[in-house]
Amino acid sequence: MTESTVQASLRHRLPVRKLFAASAGNALEWFDWTIYATFSIYFAGAFFPAGNDTLALINTFATYALAFFFRPLGGVLLGRFADTRGRKPAMILTILLMAGGSVAIGLLPTFSQVGWLAPILLLLARIAQGLSLGGEVSNASAYLGEIAPPERRGRYSAFFYISTGTAVLIATVLGFVLARTLDKAQLASWGWRLPFLLGGVFGLVGLWLRRSLAETELFEQTKAKARKLERPLLTTLTHHPKAVGRLVGFTMLSTLCYYTFFSALTSFAVKNRHADADSVFLALSVGTALFIALQYPMGALADRVGRKPQLLVWSGATAVVVVPLSTLIGPSIGGLLVVFCVGLGLYTAMTSIAPAIMSELFPTELRGLGIGAWYNLTVAIFGGTAPLLITVFGAVSPTLYFWYVAAGAAIAFAVILTLPETKGSELR
Repeated sequence: MTESTVQASLRHRLPVRKLFAASAGNALEWFDWTIYATFSIYFAGAFFPAGNDTLALINTFATYALAFFFRPLGGVLLGRFADTRGRKPAMILTILLMAGGSVAIGLLPTFSQVGWLAPILLLLARIAQGLSLGGEVSNASAYLGEIAPPERRGRYSAFFYISTGTAVLIATVLGFVLARTLDKAQLASWGWRLPFLLGGVFGLVGLWLRRSLAETELFEQTKAKARKLERPLLTTLTHHPKAVGRLVGFTMLSTLCYYTFFSALTSFAVKNRHADADSVFLALSVGTALFIALQYPMGALADRVGRKPQLLVWSGATAVVVVPLSTLIGPSIGGLLVVFCVGLGLYTAMTSIAPAIMSELFPTELRGLGIGAWYNLTVAIFGGTAPLLITVFGAVSPTLYFWYVAAGAAIAFAVILTLPETKGSELR
């Protein structure tokens, strides 16, 4: 590194407000999706017929999974909108959709009040959130990647999951507090509604933060080219097939990690391993705090040593440790702390640089659509089914689901071996 480069590095100041504004929508998205999975054990009976708690929970997770399959549609529509009309208007639209869906769920009538209209309305609200999230991840990732200096793209990217982790931590702490202050009857009756209504408040905050964002220079330079593209989705496959394959490969494991540790394990530990809800929420809160704290250091590390070594450590270690970790899930708070801290600590090797990696795969005129379509299709398949599979597999074998995650990690490791190193590269 030359003396001038060192001096430029020392002079550089992170645009923290801009980074948090860009990440705010993603924080809301994941707050809402996390509270759905986290509080599902309490509100499942509100939207489905009484008498079979397990069936109600499976139906609730099936609704969760169905909404995921609208994410690719949202990724295509909102990703294309962002490529042709701008990252900023797309990000404002996604935050409005997500906040509206959250408030709607918090106010929905129950099955006992309106019958089968209740789960239908729940599904419609989740579809709106699925469309929103399909566009949010790709567009916020593209924005962060495009405003970052090439040698600092990992550091800028880290804010994406700093905001996400903070939102999930708020959701988890909220679950812990409600589990300690309300009894199960109160949680099932009205307590579960509070987090969804709070999501609407967060939406207003995120909208206020995003109102002043400037459009990226890269978008301004390529918007005319993007608007002239014919069959842009097909173009991602015909002109960038390796990028699509690599995105699917590492997103599969990233999705499994996210929904296993942040969502599915909460109800699994309570229902299948007889852990106390407040112990699970406490352990997840500690693990999430570690997850947040490691984002920026890991992003900075990737700017120094590269993306590929970091991703290989994450995928390889996950393949080795996830099954042994699963045996520690139970009533013991110590075991739960180990599970969440190790699992989420490893996961930061990926999340800290996720926007950078995805942005570096596609050219600017296809970036929103390319990430939006193929990232969200992968998440729909593997993330949408995670809570359902952990429930079904848990009834067959205590470790079967975790072997499934280990297999996904092995596949991701093989895919990551084919990745070119892109640290410090200019975006196309």
